[in-house]
Amino acid sequence: MPEITSPSEMLYRTLGSTGETVSAIGLGGWHLSLERVDEPLALRIVRSAIDRGITFMDNSWDYNGGLSEMRMGKALRDGYRDKVFLMTKIDGRSKQEATRQLDESLQRLQVDCIDLVQHHEIIRYEDPYRVFDEAGAHAALVEAKEAGKLRYIGFTGHKAPQIHLHMLEVAAQQGFKFDAVQMPLNVMDAHYQSFAKLVVPELVKQNIGILGMKSLANGVLLRSNTATPIECLHYALNLPTSVVITGIDSLEILDQALEAVRTFQPMNEEQVRSLLAKTATAGASGKFEPFKTSSIYDGTAQNPDWLGEEPERIQELMLA
Repeated sequence: MPEITSPSEMLYRTLGSTGETVSAIGLGGWHLSLERVDEPLALRIVRSAIDRGITFMDNSWDYNGGLSEMRMGKALRDGYRDKVFLMTKIDGRSKQEATRQLDESLQRLQVDCIDLVQHHEIIRYEDPYRVFDEAGAHAALVEAKEAGKLRYIGFTGHKAPQIHLHMLEVAAQQGFKFDAVQMPLNVMDAHYQSFAKLVVPELVKQNIGILGMKSLANGVLLRSNTATPIECLHYALNLPTSVVITGIDSLEILDQALEAVRTFQPMNEEQVRSLLAKTATAGASGKFEPFKTSSIYDGTAQNPDWLGEEPERIQELMLA
């Protein structure tokens, strides 16, 4: 991934074929509304991150009932909006539901345009078909882009690399290329249902922006006692990622993320092999990646109404 040097604490990279310059570390939005994070702290985290060079802001319509977007919207007042590349995600699969969720996100974030909007939780093989149905969410995002409500379109998922590849195939059949794709990229991923091995090469080939998430999996990876937080972040930064999105719920964790960037040097093959050797046994079963092996991270499974109605043509086929 081409790197752009800067005198600040941050490293900058290019987001795929968009030509946009983004910080190599992104601030995860979910953590901004955890019980231990009150609003003043959330605003301080966001603004401190921006002041120290982080420009990529991650969020989602469904994070903490919308509170994460609302807090980020408040933090981006007073000129901070112009300093960031703002991303959020919507869960709706129908055009109607996607439109509603996007409009809510715009209001919560207090902006007229979001830089990147992503189809969230593409975790089922049927999701691509629902998104790209003529009455699906993709039509809503294309219309919103034409109306100036968003600039780029991507998708996310955490379940299986094969589903990501399927989404790319269905998009290609529709003549569409995504601007960015988000997925788990961490020291355990290499050993089980690996996005790094199966999806990243295809994204590099198509020059699509690669967004890594769950580099620490909210601390779950660290319970394996096989790698340090800095090692986990270095591994994700060493992949051809445009951005490594990490949850930041304190100023100390912000310091940790920035320290990872400051100390990062491209790893050679031997260094990568050595790190992955330490995590091989722990990573082999998917135990430390519960977002792949369980449904506890699947917000749309617990809240199917977020998806909206199935396309009528699918219902007709089922009833025929």
